[in-house]
Amino acid sequence: MSKTLYQHSGQNKRKTWFLMTGFLVLVILLGWLFSYTLESPIILYIAVIFSTIFSLISYWHSDKIVLKISGAKEVKKKDAPELYRLVENLCITSGLPVPKVYVINDPSPNAFATGRNPENAVIAVTTGLLEKLDKSELEGVVAHELSHIGNYDILISTVATIMVGIVVLLADLFIRFSIFGTRNRGSSQGGNAKLIITIVAIVFAILAPIFAYLMQFAISRKQEYKADADAALLTRYPEGLARALEKINQHSQPVKKANKATAHMYISSPLKEKKKRNSWWSRAMSTHPPTESRISRLRLSDR
Repeated sequence: MSKTLYQHSGQNKRKTWFLMTGFLVLVILLGWLFSYTLESPIILYIAVIFSTIFSLISYWHSDKIVLKISGAKEVKKKDAPELYRLVENLCITSGLPVPKVYVINDPSPNAFATGRNPENAVIAVTTGLLEKLDKSELEGVVAHELSHIGNYDILISTVATIMVGIVVLLADLFIRFSIFGTRNRGSSQGGNAKLIITIVAIVFAILAPIFAYLMQFAISRKQEYKADADAALLTRYPEGLARALEKINQHSQPVKKANKATAHMYISSPLKEKKKRNSWWSRAMSTHPPTESRISRLRLSDR
């Protein structure tokens, strides 16, 4: 198990830097394109400054932001001894440091992990999860979240979220500048070349956020499958997590303080979802793979 964790943590560290670099290059290119189109360098400056600031904030303070948004409260060992013992035992098995434990006062069964690395990680569970799952099921969920921590999924997810936010903000700025900033501008120079670049910039402004979200959701779905598999290896009892996912799905209801920005972090979608259609678009825009598929994979691995 530890070998698997170390292998994937190394891969995810490299993916994180690649993702940050790729998004930074995309943001700068978009900033330059929009600045050229609107004949104002201010958007490029905003793009570079915001991408740098938000990248640093996401790395150092993402866990505090997420915990604040979710309304999670830290609990000590004396407050939840059984939960703490379960977390400690799994950490000994996996070789990971014991994360801080938080509880969210919400009847919906759910959980997530956050933090920039295993030494600064947090696991948060809802009161509904503690009430509805038995020990082996809860162990499966905690193992799933520890796998996210050990694989550095939590860092990749946070960076992707912040970078998507920057792309969306930049596209929104461009559209606003296009509407209000061109009213007082005279006829532009450059003829056909300028017109083509303007059209390209508008298309980028519309499509860039969509592609950014698709990338974020694809990363999230892949991580969930991987964490399920690693949790099964860690507990050596895939059925525990499979039953936990069944109960979570059965008692599924929106987590009160969850939102679109943090939904991908939970073990199961914490948002109210419309009836899913089995189409490419609905699957692509989902933050989590189908629960039935996850359960099926776990039970196949147990044979």
